[in-house]
Amino acid sequence: MADLQDEAHATGEVGDLDPPRAARATVAGDERPDDAAAPEHEPDLPPDDGGPPPGASPRDRVRAVLARHPVADGHSGLLWALGRLSWYDLELGESALQTDIPRLREGAVGTLFWSLEVPGDFAGDRAVCATLDLIDLAGSVVRDHPEGLWLARTSSEVADARAHGRIACLLGPASATALGNSLGALRALHQLGVRTLSLSGTRWAGEEGLSRFGEEVVREMNRLGVIADLTGSADATVHRVMAVSRGPSLFSHSGARALTDHPDNASDEVLTALRTGRGLCMVPCAAAQTGDALRDVADHLDHVRRVAGPECVGLAGGFDTDGPSAAGIADPAAYPLLLGELLERGWSDAELALLTSENLQRVIRDADFTARATQLRRAPSTATIERLDG
Repeated sequence: MADLQDEAHATGEVGDLDPPRAARATVAGDERPDDAAAPEHEPDLPPDDGGPPPGASPRDRVRAVLARHPVADGHSGLLWALGRLSWYDLELGESALQTDIPRLREGAVGTLFWSLEVPGDFAGDRAVCATLDLIDLAGSVVRDHPEGLWLARTSSEVADARAHGRIACLLGPASATALGNSLGALRALHQLGVRTLSLSGTRWAGEEGLSRFGEEVVREMNRLGVIADLTGSADATVHRVMAVSRGPSLFSHSGARALTDHPDNASDEVLTALRTGRGLCMVPCAAAQTGDALRDVADHLDHVRRVAGPECVGLAGGFDTDGPSAAGIADPAAYPLLLGELLERGWSDAELALLTSENLQRVIRDADFTARATQLRRAPSTATIERLDG
């Protein structure tokens, strides 16, 4: 399988921006319609798009999938890692990092979410300033690497990046602690490009679920098109977010808790609920969450696919974050090897296409559509935590 690491990056057409069924169904009213709650349905597999002929080798099958559906990586710690370096060049390659443009291209990565999460002991002004510093750094990194990187906010801008042969970089998840319990701060971060928000660590999204102010935060996120990241959130919060939100939620870096009992992993109950809401669980390559070897990461992907369905599983490298990666997938260049392992386990080419990019693209499109529809009937919220939670 070593030859699967040959470069598979190629530009091509990205799917249309029509909203998926779930988005069209849920923007009509405050509650989900009955048909949107049914977990049993046939997955929306990508159409036959001229892939390899029957009998093609695993290498050619992986190349064909990645050429049309490059990897969307849901969680990269690159910005934090760059902040510790005095000098870097991502275009030439950077040995001090797990991520650089050559390795992203070798692994056929087309979309990359840059984590803005701050340490748990950061609060108040410190959390706000650290988040703003990371956003400022993101702009500098993209400006310094214009031939490889493209800063994107929407599904259409992700498509533009691919059409121009660039890697689309999106901001998020950011830590909700950086909001300072202010919806105005949420709108400001959105204006700066933040696309996903991690709800863990706040007083309004805790072990008991969402407070009244927390519910208002989720509604305002829907209006803006900011996606809720539920990694690390209590199960009560997860279920309440799914009930309140009109758009899909995601887990930016969560494996299966049934296989590895890690606080950031998702239980089978949560994965089943995710299937109902057509959300997304993006499985990391971090050894602490998904095991010490590439086959362990594949085990988690298999489990999430089985419980949540093939429409609800994605990839999150977790590269350049704290802790080691699983052996055999030490950096983004190894994604073709992981797909080769999944092929050997019986994944179809269409299911691999959902995994690598189509599922995340659907979630982004759904959030965009939900925001446009919600803005037609909802003004910016003026709620405060003092007024709603006392």
